[in-house]
Amino acid sequence: MRTAVLGSAKAGRKGSRRRHVATLTAAVLAASTLAACGSGGPGEKDADTLEVWVYQDASTKVQREAVKRFNEKSDVKAELVEVPGEGYQDKMRSAMGTPNAPDVFFNWGGGSISDFVEKDMLVDLTPEFEKDAEFKESFIPSILDAGKVDGRYYGVPMRGMQPVILFYNKDVFEQAGAEPPESWEDLLGLVDTFKKKGVTPFALAGTDAWTELMWVEYLLDRAGGPEVFQRIQNGDSEAWGDPAVLKAARTVKDLVDRGAFGKNYKSVNYTADGASTLFAKGKAAMHLMGSWEYANQKANQPKFAEKGLGWTTFPAVPGGKGDTKSVVGNPTNFWSVNSRLKGEQREAAVEFVKTAAEDWYAKELVDNGDVPTTSDSENLLVEHSAPDYALYQYDMVRDAPSFTLSWDQALPVKQATPMLTNIQKLFNGQLSPEKFVDAMKALK
Repeated sequence: MRTAVLGSAKAGRKGSRRRHVATLTAAVLAASTLAACGSGGPGEKDADTLEVWVYQDASTKVQREAVKRFNEKSDVKAELVEVPGEGYQDKMRSAMGTPNAPDVFFNWGGGSISDFVEKDMLVDLTPEFEKDAEFKESFIPSILDAGKVDGRYYGVPMRGMQPVILFYNKDVFEQAGAEPPESWEDLLGLVDTFKKKGVTPFALAGTDAWTELMWVEYLLDRAGGPEVFQRIQNGDSEAWGDPAVLKAARTVKDLVDRGAFGKNYKSVNYTADGASTLFAKGKAAMHLMGSWEYANQKANQPKFAEKGLGWTTFPAVPGGKGDTKSVVGNPTNFWSVNSRLKGEQREAAVEFVKTAAEDWYAKELVDNGDVPTTSDSENLLVEHSAPDYALYQYDMVRDAPSFTLSWDQALPVKQATPMLTNIQKLFNGQLSPEKFVDAMKALK
């Protein structure tokens, strides 16, 4: 990590879920809605002000502190606009390219900003990383790379890491005399074990397709390695025809047919805490979910989060090429800078996004319950509210040879939306594995 680097922006540095393109009407509504958000809103731009958009949730207080510290030392002031989480991406997409566009904004990297890169709307930050080795080395490489588009850096990591983790209920496992799976054979054996005991092996919120996506992401990674999806992300739709995709789809069908997700998963939700509650109450033994599941359980089932929640690695699949150390999920969120900024405003915007590499920023994230993406944060994590979990998560990501961004964020919206539909149809038996592959190859 870096020590404080702020100074006057004019003087330079002093030291070291959700995804639809909105219509014009939505753009107008977004502009009027945002005018009342945060400490400021879209409108006439001030040359001495940077409008910074952030997804509004419990982590926003870290970005508020960043703005406060930046403004104490910069002539160009940052003004935080806290956009309500629901529909954030639609509002952001509607605003970009208009006079209401943010100067700096929160995003998911990858496909979430690829359209903006194509239209030359974002500042290429690669030169900043090339000339400032300390800045680049402040972040875990696999995290930093998730902010790349076409081999160039357009994002600076600005929130905690969010890998997908295989969670398990310690009490349910103890009652069954079982151990967390270390192989695919173990996993299938656990499906049979828990079914016999009347426990659903895996909680699954089947009403929300993105929860099913996590299974397909890990299965493809384990079957074919990260290269298969990388080809897809790079625009090669024929890569959906790779044998590993069919293997992943067939594995999904096998799991469904075996009863791995129970009989009612199609009607279970995540947003209303359905799957998480089944899991915490011992009605399900395991749950494949993003790292935020810990915070979710801590908020809603605190005793379970403290004593009963376990976590482990998603296992290899037979004959697979993938590395079990590889991770899928949302590496983190990123700051990107609008290319319309010029001169002092652009310099100030770049200085602002660099605050995410500071020691104090990482500490603020830890105090908020997040796990930073900076490369030397172990010493901070002993102060985390759940140090064992935080260190496990940190080591998991730091040691990962690859971190594949969630497909619905990595791909353009026009592909991501039908992809999620196809995945849900695969889980629901409306598409065979072969037809699933055909449907995915048709996405352009």
